[in-house]
Amino acid sequence: MLAALSRREAIAQDLRRERNRLEKQQAGQPVVLVQSSLEDSIAFLQQQLKDIERQIDRHIDSHPDLKGDEQLLQSIPAVGEKVSTQMLSLLRSRSFDTAEQLAAYLGLVPVERQSGSSLLGRARLSKAGPAKLRATLYMAAVVGTRYNPHVKALYERLLANGKPKMAALGAAMRKLVHLCFGVWKHQQPYRADLVNAA
Repeated sequence: MLAALSRREAIAQDLRRERNRLEKQQAGQPVVLVQSSLEDSIAFLQQQLKDIERQIDRHIDSHPDLKGDEQLLQSIPAVGEKVSTQMLSLLRSRSFDTAEQLAAYLGLVPVERQSGSSLLGRARLSKAGPAKLRATLYMAAVVGTRYNPHVKALYERLLANGKPKMAALGAAMRKLVHLCFGVWKHQQPYRADLVNAA
């Protein structure tokens, strides 16, 4: 499944590039031959993306345990198909004992840079691990700050305490990872009424 997800991401990147080229082409003085070529390429890549997504869905649907895990992850508000398949692939391919280990692997833990006894600026996310999943989690966290009760409460509390928005979003991403790990590990769907989730 990892290979299929990587392929999907590569096709999606190619599609974005071709759309950007077409937009740039249309903004200037369009060359019909180039524009036609770009439109053909975009149509081909759109079909390739649909095909690979269909294959990923078929793979998940043909394995009841994967399908169940995907549904558990998608029970979390702000976790959609893209986040759930990527998290599922990661959770199934590596061994994590705690949500903290998973968050650290994804580069979502704050680290302080220091030289000797001097701290260099404020703590920032380590950004170790897979950047693509981190980018996907970022968008999910933005949605979560509006629609997920646990993420929203954390985000608003941090902002009220004077944290910068990006630091609060980093914490929201970590919270989503903890929620994903919790529902997956305990095999229980997300519940908004739980006070100490994950």
